Amino acid sequence: MAAVAAALSFPLSFCISQAHVFSSKRARLYLPRNSPSISLRRTEAWKRRDSPSVTYPRTLHVDGSLTTPKEEEEFSVLTSIKSSHNDIVIIDTPKSRFLLLDSTHNIHSIYNKGPKWTGAYWDEFASLPAIVPQGPIAILGLGGGTAAHLMLDLWPSLKLEGWEIDEILLDKAREYLGLSELEKVNQAGGVLNVHVGDAFSPSAVVPGGFAGIVVDLFSDGKVLPQLQEVTTWLELNKRLMPHGRIMVNCAGAHSETANISDGAWVQNSTIKALCKAFPGNLSWKRMTEGEGENFLALTGPTPDLNAWSMAVPGPLSSNVTHWRPCQLAG
Repeated sequence: MAAVAAALSFPLSFCISQAHVFSSKRARLYLPRNSPSISLRRTEAWKRRDSPSVTYPRTLHVDGSLTTPKEEEEFSVLTSIKSSHNDIVIIDTPKSRFLLLDSTHNIHSIYNKGPKWTGAYWDEFASLPAIVPQGPIAILGLGGGTAAHLMLDLWPSLKLEGWEIDEILLDKAREYLGLSELEKVNQAGGVLNVHVGDAFSPSAVVPGGFAGIVVDLFSDGKVLPQLQEVTTWLELNKRLMPHGRIMVNCAGAHSETANISDGAWVQNSTIKALCKAFPGNLSWKRMTEGEGENFLALTGPTPDLNAWSMAVPGPLSSNVTHWRPCQLAG
């Protein structure tokens, strides 16, 4: 790809502080109140070989639980380029890499160099294989592959089918976020097959249907409007094999709602549409404050939470017990 050199004209800094919240398109990331302020400083001027039209963020606020950095760490901008769909920036720290997208540089994916757990909603998708039939699982909105990394790490024989509309983003994810590693068949037979295109296209199917579908589709910081339509979910449901399920990231509390009691039904437009599409066959949960407060939805009968808890590893064992049936009032 043709490249244009551009020099950074100002020092970049990551500043994590109690007084600021960085709301990402995919998760609300912040530092817990009892954590110290952390400054990640860039110490060397760079010249980039990417698009000069992409502006770098002067500050970025990320949750300490995701990176658990030392008091001070250096970081670098690996790439910055503008595609027809996104402004793409990838940041490197000693422990993790972050994919920032759109004009607000929202965090879209995290690539951890060590354990794949993120402490955010991406982890929850890795609980889906335990409650669906054996078969391929689709990821609609692959991004940089955060969910795919953990899913294949925990369930190495999985066959994943990922859709992402931005081909340039995929190229950068292969180069910097380890996506190419997932596209090779592993020793257990698992693999991620990457598809470039619209996740809603009729061609986004497999023979026999998907055992599960993960939906993580956003644009410009908002859930795609199609996800707030009942017909969209009925069409996606047709892509499932019998007893298959759909798990959905329905956005963070800050994006649509505020001051919602855990005892009240969630007034989230995506969950509303899902509940209408699957009356009596939808569950929901709200991530904790420390995990980003995203709302998630799951189609199908409410799972046996105890059996599910015993079937999944790590923090998922307790997390899955928080799902509850969705009842549409009125």
